[in-house]
Amino acid sequence: MSSIAIITARGGSKRIPKKNIKDFCGKPIIAYSIEAALESKLFDEVMVSTDSEEIADVARRYGASVPFMRSETTSNDFAGTVDVLIEVINEYIKRGKSFDNVLCIYPTAPFVTAEKLIKSYELLKPKDVYEVMPVISFSFPPQRGLKKVGTFVIPAYPEDIGKRSQDLESIYHDCGQFYWYKTNELMGHRDILIEHIAPFELSEVEVQDIDNYSDWELAEIKFKYMISKLEA
Repeated sequence: MSSIAIITARGGSKRIPKKNIKDFCGKPIIAYSIEAALESKLFDEVMVSTDSEEIADVARRYGASVPFMRSETTSNDFAGTVDVLIEVINEYIKRGKSFDNVLCIYPTAPFVTAEKLIKSYELLKPKDVYEVMPVISFSFPPQRGLKKVGTFVIPAYPEDIGKRSQDLESIYHDCGQFYWYKTNELMGHRDILIEHIAPFELSEVEVQDIDNYSDWELAEIKFKYMISKLEA
């Protein structure tokens, strides 16, 4: 079966200028996503979808292809990731290429490794799985959360507030690193993807949102710790 890795790297980051190619522990952060995809040897094509020539140049330097630039429609602040993926897939179809599976990797996901991609790909193989998503459980049970009402806080879920943490069901959230899709389901049945997602569980050490400079510094600390464990 054929697969494509699409790294979505729009230019124009406002909170962290040039975020997608900013140096992260010695190399542009996008390089980690590219190298993980290439090292996994799972893909017929590893490409970067971008509207920035500067990002495109860095992507090519690290081995990805940039056969075409992203359109204005999918380069604005309102375009979703799936819109970008569909645009890329349709452009390849116009060029006579099609793929059975699609992997979307974010350009600011240095915790992604070839090993993780290989292991998560195995979860996509069953017929009833349309998507694979890395997830992590909330460190504090959301069922015991509070909400503000006027000048006070009250339990968001009163029925659970007195329960022990170990008696509450684990709830997970998206790690925001990568997503596997079966192409046919992604293109034709976007509304049913949510019912066929297989989770790929990660630990807190392997996950960090990077929205500001403090996040960036924390991500570098976690990344160095993860690498030290892998090399131990």
